[in-house]
Amino acid sequence: MSRLKLGVLGSGAGSNMQSIVDAIDRGELDADIKLVLADVPDAKILDRARRHGIPCAYLDCAPFRTKLEGPAEDRCIELLKGAGVDTVVLAGFMRIVKTKLLAAFPERVINIHPALLPAFPGVHSWTQALDYGCKVAGVTVHFVDAGTDSGPILVQKCVKVEENDTPESLHARIQVQEHIAYPEALRIIARGNYRIEGRRVKIG
Repeated sequence: MSRLKLGVLGSGAGSNMQSIVDAIDRGELDADIKLVLADVPDAKILDRARRHGIPCAYLDCAPFRTKLEGPAEDRCIELLKGAGVDTVVLAGFMRIVKTKLLAAFPERVINIHPALLPAFPGVHSWTQALDYGCKVAGVTVHFVDAGTDSGPILVQKCVKVEENDTPESLHARIQVQEHIAYPEALRIIARGNYRIEGRRVKIG
């Protein structure tokens, strides 16, 4: 079992990346973040990376607005491979990744989604859960496949929906569980004590 070499793709504040950094610093995760890439030039995730001395860069994904494809995908793969990355972590990356990236890192691209998949894929899933009247919401860490939030599930955490919840209050509690779930999922990968069988991830 070797130490994970992570590449992080993000678009926003990078709080999930921070939870991974903190887990590494506490000795709870055997990993190094080799590179952080953001598709927004002033994304706060880049500031976080710089503060921790992690190599980082802006990845221009034009002309596409919602997907990573074409020359940008090629450049992304080139940068990740050049940094020695073996596992790609999507941390608030607001683009659909395509088959070329998945083929470059087979069964080593993971994502976190603020819902108990397969319920409520896509954006603003916590608002969807509230609108639907769910009593329980949550978070899912899953392997990425060619679909949208449809890959094999690694870790899930539940969050009770309170009677007076707003989308903002529910999302805040879901984020607390995200910061627990992502390092936990990466520990499973680091230990190598799992296998993917069809849609199922068997651990142990």
